[in-house]
Amino acid sequence: MAGTGTEEHPHGADRLCEAGDRVYSRAVRRGRVPRRDADQVPCLLDLALLHPDPDDMDWLVPTSPQEVMTRLLRGLYEDVSASQRRVGSAVAAYEWYAGLGGSAPAAAAGEGSAIRVLEGLSRIQAAMDEATEACTHEVLTVQPGGIRREDELAEGLHRALTLRGRGVRMRDLYTHVARHGQGLLNYLELMGEAVEARSLDEVIDRLILFDRTVAFIPANTDRTMALELRHPALVGYLVTVFERLWRLAIPLTAPLPDTRIEGISHREQSIAALLAEGHQDAVIAERLGISVRTCRAHIARLSETLGAASRTQLGVRIAQVGLDGPREPVDLSQVTVPGQGSRTGR
Repeated sequence: MAGTGTEEHPHGADRLCEAGDRVYSRAVRRGRVPRRDADQVPCLLDLALLHPDPDDMDWLVPTSPQEVMTRLLRGLYEDVSASQRRVGSAVAAYEWYAGLGGSAPAAAAGEGSAIRVLEGLSRIQAAMDEATEACTHEVLTVQPGGIRREDELAEGLHRALTLRGRGVRMRDLYTHVARHGQGLLNYLELMGEAVEARSLDEVIDRLILFDRTVAFIPANTDRTMALELRHPALVGYLVTVFERLWRLAIPLTAPLPDTRIEGISHREQSIAALLAEGHQDAVIAERLGISVRTCRAHIARLSETLGAASRTQLGVRIAQVGLDGPREPVDLSQVTVPGQGSRTGR
């Protein structure tokens, strides 16, 4: 979906050219544009941002912005996951080769190493404190999961206050679920203008970047191991991932966009999109930062709202009402399931 456009329009869907921005914006506002409007912006067709209107091939209709965002995030998530796997493979290979050379490589694993494996919470904490002391400009973080626990917030508060005292700016990315945590709201109020926070339906695994020179990422699922990265290419890649997610995220001070579908919340729309991709309840819950129990409760509500008696039927209904981002509100009473009448009178 990011694509490269054409030779004259070498860009992706996340950063349109000026002409492409004008035509796509017009298409979203009006619902469609004449095909001739896209003659000078073939990038919109190459990137699947516009496609022919099946009712009139002389017109082009836009792919909904929410669908575009979902595809971009999916691509970024896959890129970051692949990068993390490559980092893990590189670390494993280095350790194996280091073992072949006896004690000599141990000296090379000192403070200047491009990749350090930190094992144990105390060692991770010490490395984070060291990076905090050296930081002078900016901290970027990605915080996955749902509502932040008070002990998690308290653990990093001393570092945040130290950074604020030196005039360091901080930008934090959370999942939308984190908005409901009072502890996070209290933390942001305490930090004031030193911290800017935004949220997305789902984010990548935990990431902390100091001054765009050192990054910390988890090295195992229970977070008892971490990687400290100082290789410029790796850190630069992670900064790019963060910045692209940041552009797509919504400030915590702004409300979430209305789904424009009667009776369906923003979170239920996100769940529906992941269900349509074939994900199981546990995977959906993890990606959105909610419990499996909460996820299933939302799925049950979706089924009830859409009049679906089974998971298979729910998938059909999700496709029928266009939960990937319709432009107009849907009257659910007029939607029918194949083989059944409308829901009017149920």
